Amino acid sequence: MPSSSPSIQQKPQLPSLPILWKGIVICGLVLFLFYTLLYHHPNNDNDLFVPFIAQKWPVSSPNNVTSSPTNLSHIMFVLVGCIRTWKYRRPYIEAWWRENKTRGNIWLDVAPTQELLPWPSSSPPFRVNEDIKKLKIYPKLVNAVQVRIYRSVLETFRLEDNKDVRWFVMADDDSLFFLDNLVEVLGKYDHTKYYYIGTNSECIKSNYDFSFDMGFGGAGYALSYALVEALASTIDECIERYPHLSLSDYLSSSCSADLGGDLIIEKGIHQIDLRGDISGLLSSHPKSPLITLHHFDAIAPIFPSMKRTEAVNHLMKPAKLDQSRLLQQTICYLRQSNWTFSISWGYSAHIYESIFPRSILRRPLETFRPWKEDRPPLFMFNTRRPSNDPCKAPHVFSLEGVLDRDEGSSSHGDIITTYSRSLQRNLPACSSNGNHSADPIVKIQVFSSSTGRKEAGRIECCDVDYVAGKDIANVKLRACMKSEVLA
Repeated sequence: MPSSSPSIQQKPQLPSLPILWKGIVICGLVLFLFYTLLYHHPNNDNDLFVPFIAQKWPVSSPNNVTSSPTNLSHIMFVLVGCIRTWKYRRPYIEAWWRENKTRGNIWLDVAPTQELLPWPSSSPPFRVNEDIKKLKIYPKLVNAVQVRIYRSVLETFRLEDNKDVRWFVMADDDSLFFLDNLVEVLGKYDHTKYYYIGTNSECIKSNYDFSFDMGFGGAGYALSYALVEALASTIDECIERYPHLSLSDYLSSSCSADLGGDLIIEKGIHQIDLRGDISGLLSSHPKSPLITLHHFDAIAPIFPSMKRTEAVNHLMKPAKLDQSRLLQQTICYLRQSNWTFSISWGYSAHIYESIFPRSILRRPLETFRPWKEDRPPLFMFNTRRPSNDPCKAPHVFSLEGVLDRDEGSSSHGDIITTYSRSLQRNLPACSSNGNHSADPIVKIQVFSSSTGRKEAGRIECCDVDYVAGKDIANVKLRACMKSEVLA
């Protein structure tokens, strides 16, 4: 018999260390390629793992994170006035307030007198501020009236009418708002984060006297819901921290800053810390949407031969048709005459008997004076000094009327604004540019689209249609061509 040999049981051999590392690297590469293709393929519709990743590492949006765009109902106005001035300033608010559409209140120092009652529905509902004498810090306050004004935002929040509110907008009773533009601008920001949006004064001295980091309340400023919610529990504590501050706007800036809310400047908000004729400023508005104007009682009427409230209502006529273009500067040329047309839509039109580039004409003509006389530099922006040089002085035309063509018209889709000569220039023609005088022109008609809002932050261009010697010039606004140079 053959001898049987015992069976030998072999132990499983573990892979060597180099082989093990190779396997790990290969598995890692496979997983990397899998996830890269899954999440970055342009046609990928597989969201199997997205909910898990989003739950673990949520990504925050820099702008509005809500699903619905901001609209007027999301804004709560906190308007502040007093009985002494209300009947004079009421027309300014009623020029822009939309009955049953805008939300908010006008906060007064005392209850209205009988001569102000019954309270009109065309005005914001009134509220009377709390008696701040009850505050324990009251004896130490430098300016109790300004504390009353600032606490209006707290009192508004405590009314508990905050359903769907995203923004609280503070302003004076003589502030003029352009609501469509306000909605568009606030829609850029996330109301669930701390935002404090406003503007400085136009005058360097005013900012120096108070703060360059402060939103001036006459111009109006917006506080996000998240910031107001945080302020509501800390305002009185903040007032105790700053009893020496004599301005409600400075108090608001300080309290917001202590929570991490620093001022963001929007150039369409205007304090108008100016005196006299501000037509030079309004005729060279920045390309930001116009949001507010202020201090109408401290300046000349913005249209010649009109009272202040009449002039404000005149400006609101084009505003009701197209706020996106209001005061937006558009520049074009009539080359054969060496003329430059500068249109401030809905407000004014200028003709220069020279070719000027946009870099020059975007600077306002200094037709105004500073809020307080001081040594130069006076303003927070560059200006042009008025001149009697016929090659530099403009022919000035002011808004006469506005027409939205009906559907049956051959010009369907156009808004026509008409500008008539304000004053005779009483200067000779510009001899160095061919003696082409613009004196015969008495009216300028500007045609713009009524089919949609102008894109914020972009300028428009235009074309001029004019026959020499005629008294009317036509200007057609259009989109700028690629690489079109305004010079």
